[in-house]
Amino acid sequence: MRRTSLSAATALAGVSLLATPPAGAQSSIFAAQAGNKNTTPVSKDQPVTFTADSVSYDREHGIVTATGHVEAWQDDHVIRADKISFDRNTNVVAATGHVVMLEPDGQVLFADYAELTQGMRDGVLRGMRALLASNGRLAANGARRTGGKINELSRAVYSTCNVCARDPNRAPLWQIRAYNATQDVEHKRIEYRDAYLDFFGFPVAYIPYFSHPDPSAKRASGFLVPDFGASDKHLGTFVRIPYYYVINDQSDVVLAPTLASEAGPQLETDYRIRLNNGFIHADGALAYDQSHAQGYIQAHGTFSYNETWRYGFDVNEASSIAYMRDFRVPGYGNDYLPSQAFVEGFGVGSYARLDVRTYQALQQNVQQDLIPYVLPRFTYSFVGQPDALGGRLSIDTTEFNVLRNTGTSDQRAALALNWDRPFAGYLGERYQLTLNVTSAAYNASDIGQQPNYMNGASASTAHAQPTAALKMNWPFMRATGSGGSQVIEPIVQLIAAPNAGYSRNSKIPNEDSLDYEFTDQTLFSINRWGGYDRFDGGLRANVGLHTNWTFADGKQIDALVGQSYREHVDQTIQPLQYGLGNHVSDIITRATFIPADWLDFTARGRFDKDNMNVHFADGLVSAGVPLLRVSGGYLYSSTNPYNLYQSNIYTTPLASSGYFMPRNEASLSVSSTFRNWTVSAYGRRDLATGQLVAIGADGRYENECFIFDINFNRRYTDILNDGGDSTLLFMLTFKTVGQLGFNG
Repeated sequence: MRRTSLSAATALAGVSLLATPPAGAQSSIFAAQAGNKNTTPVSKDQPVTFTADSVSYDREHGIVTATGHVEAWQDDHVIRADKISFDRNTNVVAATGHVVMLEPDGQVLFADYAELTQGMRDGVLRGMRALLASNGRLAANGARRTGGKINELSRAVYSTCNVCARDPNRAPLWQIRAYNATQDVEHKRIEYRDAYLDFFGFPVAYIPYFSHPDPSAKRASGFLVPDFGASDKHLGTFVRIPYYYVINDQSDVVLAPTLASEAGPQLETDYRIRLNNGFIHADGALAYDQSHAQGYIQAHGTFSYNETWRYGFDVNEASSIAYMRDFRVPGYGNDYLPSQAFVEGFGVGSYARLDVRTYQALQQNVQQDLIPYVLPRFTYSFVGQPDALGGRLSIDTTEFNVLRNTGTSDQRAALALNWDRPFAGYLGERYQLTLNVTSAAYNASDIGQQPNYMNGASASTAHAQPTAALKMNWPFMRATGSGGSQVIEPIVQLIAAPNAGYSRNSKIPNEDSLDYEFTDQTLFSINRWGGYDRFDGGLRANVGLHTNWTFADGKQIDALVGQSYREHVDQTIQPLQYGLGNHVSDIITRATFIPADWLDFTARGRFDKDNMNVHFADGLVSAGVPLLRVSGGYLYSSTNPYNLYQSNIYTTPLASSGYFMPRNEASLSVSSTFRNWTVSAYGRRDLATGQLVAIGADGRYENECFIFDINFNRRYTDILNDGGDSTLLFMLTFKTVGQLGFNG
C-alpha cells in the first residue's frame, strides 16, 4: 500500500505564509538575538528571558504562562508564539499558536505546537515546517529533536518550489515525500526512507532510501545523480555513477566510473584545489577502449607570484582520437589539442609573456610530425606616454624557437618600433602620422619542406623595413535635432616603404604571415600580413568614404567603401594576394543597418574593380524580439587558404591544391524566450557542395526549483570516416538535490 502524507504536504505550503511574523511580535531584543552566531551549548541553568503582552504565574505548580506576541530566548535559541508556558520544575517550555523557532545557524522552524527541554535543544514538534537556505522548504506531521542537532521527522515533505499564491494548498511542481526522514543539522544532511518523488502531486518514482546535503551546505561528500544512456553509437548502453568527495576546505574531487555495453570501463576524475596564490583544476580518465588502455588529461593552473607576475599551465592530451570519440572527451572535433606553460607580467602600459607550446593533431589529414613545437616563445609590448612632440612610442617584439619533426625548424628574433603622432588641421580634418620600423633575424633549417617549400636546406638571414604613413580623416557632420546626426567622412592614407615584397628569394621562413586578409578591417593597416615574416611594402595609397546616420532614438546606418592603389606590384604573390594583384585593388565595402531594436544587419564584401564579381562576402542579420528572433549568416570567399601550405605552393598548381575552391556557407538560427522557456534551433549548410554541415536544437525550462534541458546535435562531416554523428541529451535538475541525465 502506498503511504500518504497529505497533512505534511499542506504544511509545506504554509511555510511561505508563516515566513513573515506579525509586526507586533517583533522587538529589538529579538532582532539582536537573531544576529548572534554564538553556538556555545546552552545550560539548563541559564535563565529564560522573554517579553509578552501579559504574564501569569502559578506559584503552586511553578508554571509561568506568557500570552500575546511572546518572545523567549535562552542563550542563542529564540522562540516566538501566541502562548508559551514554562515549567520551572522540569525546565520544559511548551509553545502553542504560530510557533516560530530561530536556530543558531539561521534556520527557521515553524510549528503548531512545540514542547522543548534542555535549553530548547530537545523536544517534540507537531505540524513542523522549516524554511531552509536556497529556498528550501521542509515539512513534517511531527518531529523529534535531539541535542539541537538531529530532527527525526514523520511524514516528511521537501521541495524548493514556491507555493502557488492563488492556491496555497496546490501541490508544488516537485517534492520528495517520505514516510520518515532525518535532518542532521550538525553535518548538514537530510536522509529519506521509503520516499516518493512527486510531480504536480503525482508520484513518478519510488526511492527506498535517498539523501542529499542540506541547502545551507556549500559542499558535501556523496553520490551524485547517475548519468545513463541507451543506443549510443559508440558506447551502446552505458551508466556513469559520479561520487563527490570533499577532501578539505580547499580541495575536492569527483570520481566517476562508466560502464558501457560496447566499450570497456572508464574511471574519470575531476580534481580541484584552491591555493593561497592560485588554483589547479585537473580532469582526466583511464579506460579500456579499442582493445587497449586509453586515457586523457586536461589540466589548468594559474598562480600569482606578486602583483605584477603570474604563471601557469594548460595540459591537454589524449591517447587517441577514436577514444575521444567513443567517450565524448571534451575537445573532440577540434583540429588539435593545445598545451602550454607560461609566465606573464603586467606593467603600466606594458605586457611580457614567456611560454612553451605543443599541439596534438586531431584530424586524419594532419600529420603529427608536421605540427610544430614552440620551445619557447617570448613576447613583449610597451606603449609609452605622449612625448614632448605629442607622439606616442610603442614597442613590440616576438622571439621564438619552432621545431618540427618534418618541416621547417627556425628561430626568430623580431622587433617593431612604432611612433604615432595625431594632430588636427585648420578645416576640421584629423591627421595621424605613423613612423614604423620592423625587423627580424632568422636561423632556419629544412626550408625546402612544409610550410615554406623554398630552395635550399638552411638559411641564416634578416630583413627590415621602415615605413612612413600619413592618414587623414575629414568628417563633415550635420545635426538635425529629432532627425539625429549625419556624418560624411573621406579617409585618405599615404604609405611609403621599400619594395620588400614577398621576400621569396631571401630564404626567409614564414610562420606568422601565412594568410593575407584584405577587408574593411585591414584596408588602412600598415602591414596587412599582420606578422613579421612578410612585409606589405612599396608606395601605396588607401582611400575610403565613411558615412554614418545616427537617429535620436538610437537607430543607425553606418557604411564604408574603399580601395587601395599601389605603385609596385610583386608578381610572385599575385595568386596569394587576390584582390591586391594589380595597381588598383578590389573594392572594399561594409554596411551596418540598425533601423529598430528588433533588426540589425551587417554585411562586408570585396568586389572585382573591373566587372564587380564577388570575391568575398560576409553577412549577418538578426531580426525579431525575445519571443521570436531569427538570425542568419552567409560567408563566401573565392579562395580557401586552409590547405594551401600542405603541399609545395611553387611546384603544385594552385588549382589542384584546392586554393581556388570557393568557400560558400549559410547558417540560420531561430530562438524564442517566453517566461521560463527558452528554445532555439540552428543549421549550417555548405552551399558549394549542397550538403548540410550541422543542425541542432535546444530547449530549456527553468524556475526557482527546477531546470529541464534538452539538446540535440547532428554533425554531417566525417571524423574517422564515421559518416557524421548525432547526440541527444536530456537533463533534469532538482535544485539543491541533484541532476538526472540521459544521453542517446
